[in-house]
Amino acid sequence: QVQLVESGGGLVQAGGSLRLSCAASGRTFSPYAMAWFRQAPGKEREFVSAITWSGVSTYSKDSLKGRFTISRGNANNTVYLQMNSLKSEDTAVYYCATGSSFPTSDPRSYDNWGRGTQVTVSS
Repeated sequence: QVQLVESGGGLVQAGGSLRLSCAASGRTFSPYAMAWFRQAPGKEREFVSAITWSGVSTYSKDSLKGRFTISRGNANNTVYLQMNSLKSEDTAVYYCATGSSFPTSDPRSYDNWGRGTQVTVSS
């Protein structure tokens, strides 16, 4: 079992930046992809970005490219989401996920999820 803990969320003004972190512990020896999803109040969970175990390849939601960047830490058991030029519509709970052998936007491919971190963007 893999445990995921997100951090870095908070309140930020529109146009600002935040960097989310996700630390994985437990059975992290498998080369799983890691991903970020988000869920706004009253909306379905939405794919944000994913990255391979090696960190070489990434896959992101088209509308977020250029503002959001996913990366992995040197130890491979951490993943980051750099969010720039934040907008009020980015307000959501952001979740980290792993368990898929390749980066995908399908949440059903991920077996392990964190509890999420709240991001609130004020306009």
